[in-house]
Amino acid sequence: MDFRIFIEPQQGATYETQLAVAQKGEALGYDAFFRSDHYLAMSGDGLPGPTDSWVTLGALARETSRIRLGTLVTSATFRHPGLLAIQVAQVDDMSGGRVELGLGAGWFEAEHTAYGVPFPAKKFGAFEEQLDVITGLWNTPTGERFSYSGEHYRIVDSPALPKPVQHPVPIIIGGSGASKTPALAVKYAAEYNTNFTADAALKTNVERVRATAEAAGRDPESLVYSVARTLAVGTTEAEASALAQRIGRDPAELAESGWYGSPQQLVDQIGRLTEFGISRVYFQLWDIGEVEQLDLVASEVMPHFA
Repeated sequence: MDFRIFIEPQQGATYETQLAVAQKGEALGYDAFFRSDHYLAMSGDGLPGPTDSWVTLGALARETSRIRLGTLVTSATFRHPGLLAIQVAQVDDMSGGRVELGLGAGWFEAEHTAYGVPFPAKKFGAFEEQLDVITGLWNTPTGERFSYSGEHYRIVDSPALPKPVQHPVPIIIGGSGASKTPALAVKYAAEYNTNFTADAALKTNVERVRATAEAAGRDPESLVYSVARTLAVGTTEAEASALAQRIGRDPAELAESGWYGSPQQLVDQIGRLTEFGISRVYFQLWDIGEVEQLDLVASEVMPHFA
């Protein structure tokens, strides 16, 4: 089982705070540090303000040595695909090949309006073209040129540089869509992720992607299946309930679709998901100030899956 930290810096986190969590995660033995790609807080004032995901990850790449780094997920509406391909490849080089790209179509219209970013009415077409362009640029042999003509993007005679260290950089695609998401995951992704869903829905999502892979002639086992959930863990369930309320969440809701309860309850929750083929879990720290939970998970949960 692969254990990953997932933070939401738009809720209020400086670079130094994010660095401290990434370095703590590395020291505790977590496999990866991921962050959201948002520019507007979804609750509260978000002070001191947003930080850019790829600027942050580039800096973290130089201040960590082992832990993998990535986004869950970068919004395709924020960056042109050619420029995003350069950014990710550069951070991959800066990290010595530790980067993963979670990419999504984008959904939070208010943050686009707040910072003057166009929010297209139809996003999936542009999203798939971004995947075409990014993978096309990375896969073009050095010395050759890449061109692309789509409805949303046109690339002419690109040198397709720089190349990332990893070949390929793992791409993560997530969501609960019945047809488009599974098809894109099977075509482009190394990992399929489903977020904040109860076990029954998660099982359905994974089965749908597996079936799509089989129909497309791809081995379903060549995909990593992962889940991200909000973390509210305490030495007792009472402590977990108090923490859930501090972060503005209903304990009953987190019991259904979060990482919630005592360490043993988390062990049981994760164990159940292995039956669906889940081999990677993301612990979302909604409030980065509740970082002591990471110590408890590392000492009381992770050893059960060593």
